[in-house]
Amino acid sequence: MACTEKKDLPTTTAPKVIEDKNWTFETSPVWADEFVNNGKPDATKWSYDVGGSGWGNNELQYYTAGDNVNIANGILTITAKKENRETNLYTSSRLVTRGKGDFLYGRFEIRAKLPTGRGTWPAIWMLPTDFAYGNWPNSGEIDIMEHVGYDQNRVHITVHTGAFNHSINTQKGNSKVIPTASTAFHNYRVDWTPYAVRGYIDNDLVFEFVNNGQGFKAWPFDKRFHLLLNIAVGGNWGGAQGVDPNVFPTAMEIDYVRVYKMIDK
Repeated sequence: MACTEKKDLPTTTAPKVIEDKNWTFETSPVWADEFVNNGKPDATKWSYDVGGSGWGNNELQYYTAGDNVNIANGILTITAKKENRETNLYTSSRLVTRGKGDFLYGRFEIRAKLPTGRGTWPAIWMLPTDFAYGNWPNSGEIDIMEHVGYDQNRVHITVHTGAFNHSINTQKGNSKVIPTASTAFHNYRVDWTPYAVRGYIDNDLVFEFVNNGQGFKAWPFDKRFHLLLNIAVGGNWGGAQGVDPNVFPTAMEIDYVRVYKMIDK
């Protein structure tokens, strides 16, 4: 017998209107590293992700605890090398500010020169510190700069969320060709506010992702994130056209990392 009891239909939550208040940022960094001291990175600011598990992308490198990083003449250099470490044929390093530089909103500016070579995959990016909304991609990812060596000079800025990510071909991002990406330093920047994540290269707006007000699946960017700097080797994207072993060693150079606090209105 069919049920004739009247029931209310499910309702959907209306998007919460997010207003762009045109937030500004302080002019002096709240957190920065100018890499003025030669040797290894400042341990009060940087830690390392270590290992060679593939890192969720079938990457080929083993990330060392600082063996592949050095500071000299005001420049941090991360070097990917062709050398064996455990079962991996390559080594690199992945620096993180987790627990030493965690931020909710702000301007993030990194001046860098990128490596070259098929199979290289350098990144300047951000991950959630607490994963409050669950594992990737639900808690989000902000890619300030990504570059794959088989597509030289095309620089990508991207965000990933539960609703928008590359595993379901819905990621949101944009790219720009920078002819001197690997021969000169360029400024890679994200301005992150409650309204939007905006990505810039040399102060030119390249990408904007606006908060649609529909909750964490679309916008998990209301929790603290930390910075990462690394060169991956191979992987699902970086190795999509193979890896040229003859390009190693190759390096990403970082002139500075600066974080500016958002001025709340």
